[in-house]
Amino acid sequence: MKCMAIALGLVSIASLAAAQAPAAGAQAAPPPAMTNLQIIPKDTPRPQVLATMQAFTQSLGVQCNYCHVFEGRGGRNDMASDEKPAKKAARGMMLLAREINTKLPDAVGKAADATTRVGCATCHRGVPIPKQIADIVTDAAGTGGATAGLAKFKELRTQFYGGQSYDFSEGSLIAIAQRANTANKADDALAYLNANLEYYPKSSRTYATIAQIKNAKGDKPGAIAALEKAVELDPNNAQAKAQLETLKK
Repeated sequence: MKCMAIALGLVSIASLAAAQAPAAGAQAAPPPAMTNLQIIPKDTPRPQVLATMQAFTQSLGVQCNYCHVFEGRGGRNDMASDEKPAKKAARGMMLLAREINTKLPDAVGKAADATTRVGCATCHRGVPIPKQIADIVTDAAGTGGATAGLAKFKELRTQFYGGQSYDFSEGSLIAIAQRANTANKADDALAYLNANLEYYPKSSRTYATIAQIKNAKGDKPGAIAALEKAVELDPNNAQAKAQLETLKK
């Protein structure tokens, strides 16, 4: 899902940054009315609208100016403007989410109050473009091979590790390696797997996958060594045990 952003057409929230403190003893003027609300009902209380906007920014990891013309003090602040494509896309995504949530109860066979609703964070998880890490790494490797792919992986890991945006678990680089191997890039696949061992040195699954790729390349001794390590790390890995017995025969 692409940029379920902060749009909805709020006009005149420019006072968020532009309003000046009232002079001593003077009564603060009420904030200007919101206009151009197209998805959120027009009679929604201002605090509720702002809370909704804040939820959008958190879900996408962006600021108000991602969708709104909002340059802050001294700049142009036109929250009602529809000129940014992200704002227009946001409206469409909000309508799509609303439609999905309407259909979900029937699709999953549950009552509406027992059905998990989808929202911005369901897909975005803190990034504007909710692309899977395997796709991002594979795209990077398209022009620079595994070196470029790993550089992108490490860049994302440095920036987002510990958050919900991307999967940095043991299986992530394994999946990326398997995709590379399917594309007849066995050496790239092995590079990803060896890098995975830097993060997960006791990963039996990584060694088992290395064995499969090495065996397909005709490196039977290398495959046996990798399987032996896989079994050593996980004696209950029945699949690795069976493969090891087969190769040794």
